[in-house]
This record gives sequence, C-alpha cells and structure tokens, in this order.
Amino acid sequence: MNTSSKLPDLSDLSDLYIGLMSGTSLDGVDGVLVALPGDGNAHGGMQMLASAYVPFPAELREQLMALQQPGANEIHLEALAANALVERYAACVATLREKMPAAGISAIGVHGQTVRHRPELGYTRQTNNPALLAELTGIDVVADLRSRDVAAGGQGAPLVPAFHRAVFGAPDVCRVVANIGGIGNISILRADGTTTGFDTGPGNVLMDAWIAQQQGKPYDDNGNWARQGTVNDALLRELCDEAYLRQAPPKSTGRDLFRPDWMNGKLKPFTGLAAVDVQATLCAFTAVTIADEIARHAADADSVYVCGGGAYNACLLDMLGRQLAQRGRRARVATTDELGVSPNHVEALAFAWLAQRFMHRLAGNLPEVTGAKGLRILGALYPA
Repeated sequence: MNTSSKLPDLSDLSDLYIGLMSGTSLDGVDGVLVALPGDGNAHGGMQMLASAYVPFPAELREQLMALQQPGANEIHLEALAANALVERYAACVATLREKMPAAGISAIGVHGQTVRHRPELGYTRQTNNPALLAELTGIDVVADLRSRDVAAGGQGAPLVPAFHRAVFGAPDVCRVVANIGGIGNISILRADGTTTGFDTGPGNVLMDAWIAQQQGKPYDDNGNWARQGTVNDALLRELCDEAYLRQAPPKSTGRDLFRPDWMNGKLKPFTGLAAVDVQATLCAFTAVTIADEIARHAADADSVYVCGGGAYNACLLDMLGRQLAQRGRRARVATTDELGVSPNHVEALAFAWLAQRFMHRLAGNLPEVTGAKGLRILGALYPA
C-alpha cells in the first residue's frame, strides 16, 4: 500500500472511496479517503490520500453505552443517538475533504455503531442513519454491511479477514492479523492462500471499563497502569472460564457478552484484590485468549500483526508475545505499521474497500470465516 505524503495525480486513479469506522471502544470516528484499483480488488495496490479522527463528545459516548443493554424508550433513544452519530460521521467526511479536495468520490462505506450482535437469533444491529449522511455529504453511502451475511446463516463478523488477505497476505507465509479494538479478532492468512478468522473474545473493552470505574479515564494509556500491577492467576482462570472461549469457529461476540456486569460478576470473589492487579489481569486475559486461538488454529504463523487500539498498548503486546512463547510459538509480534498501514486506519480502509465491493457488485464476505451459506454482496445503497 502506498502511504506517500506526495499528492497523486487524481486523473490516474480509478475509484475514490471514504471509509468510516467507529468501533466497540466508543471513542470516536476514524475516517480515510482512499484510491482503490478500478477492478474492485485491493491486490493491485491502494493509496490512502487522507485520514481524519473525530472524537465522540461525552454525551454521545454515554448515549451509545446506554444502548448496549436493554432500557426504556430504546427506539426513540437509538434514533436520537443515530442522528448525533451521523453528525460526527459528516464532520469526519468534511475534514477529509478539507485535507484532500477530491471530486468524484464514488461512495462512503460506513459501519455504524454496533449496539446488539445476536447472529444466533438471526440479527445484528448497527445504529446509523445513512440517509442523513447522504443528505449531509452529498455522497452515495453504503451501509448495513453485516445483515446480509447473517441472513445467509453467517455470523456477520468478522468482515475484515477478506480485506486483510487482500492487503496483508503473502505467498508461502502464514501470517496472523490481530485486530484488537473493543473486541479482539484474528485473521489467519495461510501460506496456501486460504483465510480463516473469528472473534477471540475481549480486546480493550474490559480494560477500558475497569479503568473508567476506578480512575474515570477512557483507557489505559500504553498499558502503563496494567504494567504496574501483578497478574492474579486465580482471577485469570475465572475470567477464562467462559463457554464462548471454548467454542469452535465460526464465531463472533461483542458487548452483549463481555460487558461490565459480566466482568463485575467474575470479580466478586476477588474483592480484596488491588485495582491495579485487576487491570494487569484483564490485560493478560486479552493476551491469553488471543494467544490460545493462534496456538490452536495458526501454529505455523510466522508473524502476528496487530491493528486497532490495542496496537498502542505496549503492555498488551508484550504479554501477547510472552503468551505465544509459553505455548511454544515463535511468531513475532509487530503492528501493521510494519506492513505500511497505521493500526488505527485498517478498519476504516476495510469499510472503504467493502463499499467498493458493493458498488462493483462483488462479494464482501468469506463464508469460511462467517459460516454463511455462500458468497454474498454486502450492504445497502443510500444515493446522494
């Protein structure tokens, strides 16, 4: 991928897309403006022209957090939150266009904010108002990127492994891409060209919840607080005693399971444990769940490339490396920076790519990842 700061000759670029991503960490919107090859594939190279980040105000974060579990007047509250969310999306688009004025943007790919994910019951819900986003930006919007896969019997997640294969795959080498946002997921890019992937369990979600409870901070910067603590083995075993972690893929999860009350229930027998030791143990929990799945399903991995917010948690990366070593795996842990893509841009780029796949009427899912009955075109179009 070309990430050169030199402005390209836009007349030579085939397709321009914007990708927007706001994940389970509920911190804000990452946006990218990207030039993609005109054939709807990323194998021929892609060039990021601009990036932007728009944080969520505290009120919106609280609104979205409240929607993660059942409550009164949900339909009304979700509609208001969707409109406020789209205002942030539109602000991100405006910032991108200020940084890199570009005519002829084909579409915006936008994921929305997941508030329920229950594929076992036949649905997944991403709060969004794509019609309003098309109105505010004057650009076609491709949204609702998960529901068709769920309708075809799939998990609707993770969707990024196909993109990871397109941009990070290498011949004759097995690589793992670990996306550690609120939830963790891995893409296994096998040496023979096949791809698998699934959600491993919590990413940052429990660490963020605990430091918010204890210190009022949204996240543990670089894992500095966790690094000061000591992992409690008994608590770690209790956290790992969760049926989801023993399920075979395809599988996906979210805040429906790994939420603060789940964590607090696990913590009840450990009321005397120092808060900093809880944070260290939650960090180890994320590392263990990822390392376990790599050991089970990608024992021959040469490298593990981390993206998402977890890539900026040095304590977590250190723990992941140690956990892999303890399982006899020599996979090197690095971030996707090494592959030319900033960790906080990977998912936004993936949703720009998925929007292009939709516009070209190409499949965006991998049935071997999600468990869907077959390849499906993902998304719905809201014309400008």
